[in-house]
Amino acid sequence: MLHHSRKYWLYHLLPFMQWKHLVDRKSTRADLIAGLTGALIVLPQGVAFATIAGMPPEYGLYAAMLPAIIAALFGSSWHLVSGPTTAISIAVFAAMSPLAEPGSPQFISMVLTLTFLTGLFQLILGLARMGVLVNFISHTVVIGFTCGAAMLIAVSQVKNFFGLEIARGAHFHEVIEQFVLQLGNINPYVSTVGAVTLAVGIVTKRYLPRLPYMIVAMVVGSIVAYFVNSLFGSDVTQIKTVGALAARLPPFSMPDFSYATLHVVMFPALVVSMLALTEAVSIARAIAVKSEQGIDSNQEFIGQGLSNLVGSFFSSYASCGSFNRSGVNFEAGAQTPLATVFASIFLLIILLLVAPLASYLPTAAMAGVLLLVAWGLIDFDHISSISKVSRAEAVILWVTMLGTLVDLEKGIFFGILLSLALYLYRVSKPSVVPYVPASEEGAYHFVNALGHPECPQLRIVRINGSIFFGAVDHVRTALLKIDESNPRQKTVLILARGINFVDVAGAEMLEHEARRRRKLGGGLYFYRCNDTIYQFLRKADKLDAIGAGGFFPAMSNWIKPIYSTLDADICRTCKARIFSECHDKLPDGEPRPS
Repeated sequence: MLHHSRKYWLYHLLPFMQWKHLVDRKSTRADLIAGLTGALIVLPQGVAFATIAGMPPEYGLYAAMLPAIIAALFGSSWHLVSGPTTAISIAVFAAMSPLAEPGSPQFISMVLTLTFLTGLFQLILGLARMGVLVNFISHTVVIGFTCGAAMLIAVSQVKNFFGLEIARGAHFHEVIEQFVLQLGNINPYVSTVGAVTLAVGIVTKRYLPRLPYMIVAMVVGSIVAYFVNSLFGSDVTQIKTVGALAARLPPFSMPDFSYATLHVVMFPALVVSMLALTEAVSIARAIAVKSEQGIDSNQEFIGQGLSNLVGSFFSSYASCGSFNRSGVNFEAGAQTPLATVFASIFLLIILLLVAPLASYLPTAAMAGVLLLVAWGLIDFDHISSISKVSRAEAVILWVTMLGTLVDLEKGIFFGILLSLALYLYRVSKPSVVPYVPASEEGAYHFVNALGHPECPQLRIVRINGSIFFGAVDHVRTALLKIDESNPRQKTVLILARGINFVDVAGAEMLEHEARRRRKLGGGLYFYRCNDTIYQFLRKADKLDAIGAGGFFPAMSNWIKPIYSTLDADICRTCKARIFSECHDKLPDGEPRPS
């Protein structure tokens, strides 16, 4: 037992100990190939995502190095690849751009603080075993947020794609307004480079899926920009480039821990934390469906938290699991998280070799690639499906999307609150449906009372759902309506198999209903009540009011004791006679006249 406990804690402190036995020559070869593939993919993505976040391009590559290794070694998924992502990048930009000029030293310092706090929140949630929190962010909210984020990405690149002067950090509607006002100022040379890059990216992605479409599009865009500059001159074309990347290891950095910065960054960090955790755990679970590996959400929280904490001291902005790179990692044959370690090492080597070439990469070409990325983020199939299937879910989708366009931080929280409110509304109205015993001889099941005669003194109802504080009023009203529809039905039998949970408010309501019905001359009974609910009612001292004999287990003769409490005078003239006891004798024991 002690050995098992030590092993359990060892696996949680050093989760890579769980898969070390999988490492051999064959798996290492597969991980090396997958790592090289991942490095080639993240190179253009890292630069693009850093640009979205308002950070220097190399910071996107730094975020794909050390943080990715930490997340791989301390997370639970064997295939999840962490690093810069579109959603997190746009969240960072939207949260920080109103506070400082993007790309400035102050902006970078505040983003590092955001990254540190994000990691701290994630680590605390993981250690507190709060992995279940991600279950409260619905898929509809994520789709709506992603769609809104994609549109923000697109408008953030309008000025680079068309060569216009639009202030960085301008709101969605302001960018649209400025674009319309400056239609006559569109730079044809810049737009040509952007359009060619976008077209090449679309064609490559669709017809040559084996090739890395981002790299192909950027290379072609850079070549077109070179020839355009050669023909017309850079002074005329005004084609700007990204600039040479810093060819070095991720430098040590220090977040800004001043009260002023911590105060303004705290709430955005909480938003980024929950968004990043939702992405990471969702992706890990999606990949696990294919790999048939178990995922520990709490361990993923810890891995993501440590990666961001460490990353904040090594020039990395907030990172999380990437669906594209995780999917490619799995499809490329990765066997263990070592594939991510190899990918980070290969990325560093490639950075040292190609960093000077970034000075030839036009910002218009980068904008073309980002527009393609943004388009790919919009899940048209799910949006269409949600709109057709559920009006309520469609409202959540559009509220989240539009809220994201107005204020990214509050947009996702409004979506979450609205989806939770919708869920609470649904569960606050459990169905209370009348039933009657099945007519088959010896049957112990019940059927819907619609179209069948009911006992004039006993109402049988099935409650489907929980009787908690939010549903108490609905259930009480449904039980009171029995009196209104038929005052003689003073006795109620609740088919309790569908009741999942009863809280204190629910228990008190049942107690009052039992006392009320007893005063009327009837009673309240339960058939097939969950033992957990029965024990809760017993601990809450509610059984005295209901009566310990008022609970009947499955396939028990419940009608005999209840029938004996009914009014014999009403039974004497009753024509329904839906119970077998009705045909033999009256409730008082008197033989029924033939």
